[in-house]
Amino acid sequence: MDRQREDRPREDRPRFNKQRDERSRDRAARFQERVAPADEQQPVAEEAIEETPALTEATAVPEVTAEVETELPADAPQGDQQDDERTGTETEAEVETQVEAKTEAEDVQEAEALEEREERREDSGEGIRKGIPELPAEADISALAPEIKQELRGLPKGLAEIVGRHLAAAGMLIDSDPELALEHARYARGKAARVGVVREAAGLTAYHAGEWAEALSELRAARRMSHGPGHIAVMADCERALGRPERALELAREAQGLKLSPDESVELRIVAAGARRDMGQLEAAVVALQGDDLDPKRRNPWSARLFYAYADNLEAAGRTEEAVKWFLNAAEADDEGETDAAERAFDLSPQD
Repeated sequence: MDRQREDRPREDRPRFNKQRDERSRDRAARFQERVAPADEQQPVAEEAIEETPALTEATAVPEVTAEVETELPADAPQGDQQDDERTGTETEAEVETQVEAKTEAEDVQEAEALEEREERREDSGEGIRKGIPELPAEADISALAPEIKQELRGLPKGLAEIVGRHLAAAGMLIDSDPELALEHARYARGKAARVGVVREAAGLTAYHAGEWAEALSELRAARRMSHGPGHIAVMADCERALGRPERALELAREAQGLKLSPDESVELRIVAAGARRDMGQLEAAVVALQGDDLDPKRRNPWSARLFYAYADNLEAAGRTEEAVKWFLNAAEADDEGETDAAERAFDLSPQD
């Protein structure tokens, strides 16, 4: 890993410092927030995971061996005439089938590449711990949100239970031990690589563990499977971490036509500003964060993050006095103490 994440939580990791710029701190909300606290977990009803016949690549297609003869009506088009009528009449269903086949082939290729990388890591003594990661006692499938369990219903009941428990473990450990969380996510992915939520969890966990390329690959696959915007801010941040700020900006431009939630839209602006800064475009980085929500009177869940990022980029652009003001705004908006905005403001203020 050539870069360290700059989105550390306030308790168990180092705070921000003056050299760090704001990176996406999406916190894997879409995945992690759907894992209910232990005291809210409900017993799993028998129908929670319905046993469904598995559809596997090994399912055999009956081979047609008999010759079928059909008689065409007398007025049916013959020879070239019939071919001409079929020309140019390819239906949308046929096109969609071709696209899906191509997408599935890409997923298979990515899966094989990932397995090959993990085999090389194991042969060299690096990477994940050997064997199946041990499940914490509290990692229960009942901790998962209903929509996650719904996606797992396409798996056999026993397999869904195993995959679900490892997903729950990944969500529990993603902050305290992201490397171990990634082991659980990788194990779940190895068992259910065709389930979108599993690929999403693997991607977000890899992101928190600093495995940028793996995170990007998994989130791309999850995005294709879900046909939604995906975690585009996290994907753009991975491009930054891999030293490709131009691609991060391409994703930001692409997202202009997508329906993003307000918090993800803000995160994407923060990442885009960071990409501009990586390219030495300091004033452009400041401008990228400006908008109606950059208002010290407003209090949104993301206000402290946005104000802090704006102050950080103002400082980088040499606008120290303005930076102090916005660090103070960030400190006032930071009810949970997630940033060191007050300390940054103090350090930049003139000392007697």
